[in-house]
Amino acid sequence: MKFYQLDPEEEEILKAFEEGKLVRVKNFARVKKELMTAAKNTLNKTKNINIRLSEKDLYKLKTKAAEEGLPYQTYAASVLHKTVS
Repeated sequence: MKFYQLDPEEEEILKAFEEGKLVRVKNFARVKKELMTAAKNTLNKTKNINIRLSEKDLYKLKTKAAEEGLPYQTYAASVLHKTVS
Protein backbone atom coordinates (compact mmCIF):
# COMPACT_ATOMS: atom_id res chain seq x y z
CA MET A 1 0.00 0.00 0.00
CA LYS A 2 1.43 3.41 -0.98
CA PHE A 3 1.18 6.14 1.68
CA TYR A 4 3.06 8.90 -0.10
CA GLN A 5 3.04 10.98 -3.26
CA LEU A 6 6.30 11.52 -5.12
CA ASP A 7 6.94 14.88 -6.74
CA PRO A 8 8.35 15.01 -10.30
CA GLU A 9 11.97 15.26 -9.09
CA GLU A 10 11.52 12.23 -6.83
CA GLU A 11 9.92 10.29 -9.69
CA GLU A 12 12.93 11.10 -11.87
CA ILE A 13 15.36 9.93 -9.18
CA LEU A 14 13.41 6.70 -8.64
CA LYS A 15 13.37 6.01 -12.38
CA ALA A 16 17.15 6.59 -12.62
CA PHE A 17 17.70 4.28 -9.64
CA GLU A 18 15.56 1.52 -11.13
CA GLU A 19 17.45 1.82 -14.44
CA GLY A 20 20.83 1.60 -12.67
CA LYS A 21 21.92 5.06 -13.82
CA LEU A 22 22.93 6.38 -10.41
CA VAL A 23 26.58 6.41 -9.31
CA ARG A 24 27.87 6.49 -5.74
CA VAL A 25 29.33 9.78 -4.48
CA LYS A 26 32.98 10.07 -3.44
CA ASN A 27 33.46 9.56 0.31
CA PHE A 28 30.16 7.69 0.46
CA ALA A 29 30.53 6.65 4.11
CA ARG A 30 31.15 10.23 5.29
CA VAL A 31 28.32 11.69 3.19
CA LYS A 32 25.94 8.96 4.36
CA LYS A 33 26.79 9.65 8.00
CA GLU A 34 26.26 13.41 7.54
CA LEU A 35 22.90 12.89 5.84
CA MET A 36 21.73 10.42 8.47
CA THR A 37 22.65 12.90 11.21
CA ALA A 38 20.78 15.68 9.41
CA ALA A 39 17.70 13.47 8.98
CA LYS A 40 17.76 12.40 12.63
CA ASN A 41 18.07 16.02 13.80
CA THR A 42 15.17 17.02 11.57
CA LEU A 43 12.93 14.29 12.95
CA ASN A 44 13.83 15.11 16.56
CA LYS A 45 12.53 18.66 16.40
CA THR A 46 9.66 19.38 18.72
CA LYS A 47 6.56 21.34 17.82
CA ASN A 48 4.12 23.13 20.08
CA ILE A 49 0.47 22.16 19.94
CA ASN A 50 -2.67 23.50 21.58
CA ILE A 51 -5.22 21.07 22.88
CA ARG A 52 -8.49 21.57 24.71
CA LEU A 53 -9.13 19.29 27.70
CA SER A 54 -11.87 19.25 30.24
CA GLU A 55 -10.86 20.56 33.66
CA LYS A 56 -11.43 17.09 35.06
CA ASP A 57 -9.07 15.47 32.55
CA LEU A 58 -6.42 18.14 33.10
CA TYR A 59 -6.64 17.65 36.86
CA LYS A 60 -6.21 13.87 36.42
CA LEU A 61 -3.30 14.43 34.05
CA LYS A 62 -1.56 16.71 36.54
CA THR A 63 -2.21 14.23 39.35
CA LYS A 64 -0.70 11.32 37.42
CA ALA A 65 2.26 13.48 36.37
CA ALA A 66 2.88 14.41 40.00
CA GLU A 67 2.77 10.71 40.96
CA GLU A 68 5.41 10.04 38.30
CA GLY A 69 7.46 13.04 39.45
CA LEU A 70 7.21 14.77 36.08
CA PRO A 71 5.93 18.12 34.89
CA TYR A 72 2.46 17.55 33.45
CA GLN A 73 3.39 18.70 29.94
CA THR A 74 6.35 16.30 29.85
CA TYR A 75 4.09 13.52 31.12
CA ALA A 76 1.44 14.32 28.48
CA ALA A 77 4.10 14.27 25.72
CA SER A 78 5.36 10.93 27.04
CA VAL A 79 1.87 9.40 27.02
CA LEU A 80 1.26 10.64 23.46
CA HIS A 81 4.66 9.34 22.32
CA LYS A 82 3.96 5.89 23.77
CA THR A 83 0.55 5.85 22.08
CA VAL A 84 1.82 6.68 18.60
CA SER A 85 4.97 4.54 18.73
